[in-house]
Amino acid sequence: MSVTSVQIVDRERYLTQIEKLTHSHTLRKAESLCKLLRYLADHALTRPGVSLKEYQIATEVFGRSEDFDPQADSAVRVQAGRLRLKLLDYYSHEGLADNIVVEVPLGSYTLSFHEREVPRPQIVPVPANPVQPVAEPLRSKATRLWIITVLALCLALTAAITTVIILSTALNSARAEKGKGVTAAAALRAFWSPFASSPYAPWVIFSNAAFVGRPETGMRYLDPSRDSRPLILDHYTGVGEVLAVHELDEVFNQLNHPIRVKRGSLFSLDDANDNDLIFVGSPAENLTLLDLPGTQEFVFAREQSGANKGELGVRNVHPDPGQPVFFYPSNSSQPLEDDYAVVAVLHGLNSARHVMILAGTTTIGTQAAVEYVCNPDSVAELMHALGSQSQTIKPFEALLRVKVTRGVPVGIQLLAVRHRK
Repeated sequence: MSVTSVQIVDRERYLTQIEKLTHSHTLRKAESLCKLLRYLADHALTRPGVSLKEYQIATEVFGRSEDFDPQADSAVRVQAGRLRLKLLDYYSHEGLADNIVVEVPLGSYTLSFHEREVPRPQIVPVPANPVQPVAEPLRSKATRLWIITVLALCLALTAAITTVIILSTALNSARAEKGKGVTAAAALRAFWSPFASSPYAPWVIFSNAAFVGRPETGMRYLDPSRDSRPLILDHYTGVGEVLAVHELDEVFNQLNHPIRVKRGSLFSLDDANDNDLIFVGSPAENLTLLDLPGTQEFVFAREQSGANKGELGVRNVHPDPGQPVFFYPSNSSQPLEDDYAVVAVLHGLNSARHVMILAGTTTIGTQAAVEYVCNPDSVAELMHALGSQSQTIKPFEALLRVKVTRGVPVGIQLLAVRHRK
């Protein structure tokens, strides 16, 4: 049953379900999503049938200013998408036995409540007639067979455990031999120290933009202004991101420090307070970056006019004499030969944590940015430009030019470096 009328008979039951959701293992650490869920629930129960606008949610829930523009800021859409995923996750695991299902329908911010019947476990009746006793000779024979079977199983289990131990020992020895003597170069250790010195593994968040359509019929980026209630595909990412994550894994293996990998659409801002973050991909596809303090010197943006209208490029906010204001990759109608990428290290939402952004205007530029910071020689060049050859790096932004041949970055040039306060 959906809540669509003024008469809300089960209001208390619905509010109890909302509280159960906000205290569940799935949602209890996602404070911003819980706040959004309570707000949507209150609106649905007190003003049924009245639709909500992004502007209203942005200003009343997330504290955005009065000049909030939904077309330029996708914060509400991103958070609503995360809430939908969390609810699906809850009802697929913790909430399997819940009678009330709470949903945020695609293309709407009006919360809905549905009743469902939960099947009860079937009780197998006990036979009315007791089982007749088995003759003593048969019982003794069955007992002997049972003992023999148990002994055989024990022997087989012992042999299996022994085999697993031998194979595990051999595998660990092989890994240890493979990794023996493989340590990161001094430049890499210095550059990555903010992320490798913490006792916790940093999150590597790779981009996977929201698409609509199907690969076999045509797929394009989601356009919120014209796509209503779309079937969103958020399980695609670029080849550059795939290779980039592999590069980062290799470097952190050399640093003897683990990493955790997550796709952007599943990342929650509540995780940003207590973790160091490495974003792979630009804000055009790694949408979580839109909700975090980002770059200020080299900013990804789409040109609003001129020959490059609609093209994604890098805006040079404070150009040096002779530098252009905008850096564009090769025209999208031509083979990609030139790309631009940004490498940045910033303070996180928690000033004790760090955020790194490794992003190009295309997936190949993103791959090049990661390769640049994973190569000891290029990292040494960057450290020298930062004046931090032997010290821990401080917040900065750097712009790279990438030469591309047949979809492969073949040359990377450091164009500019700017320090951040």
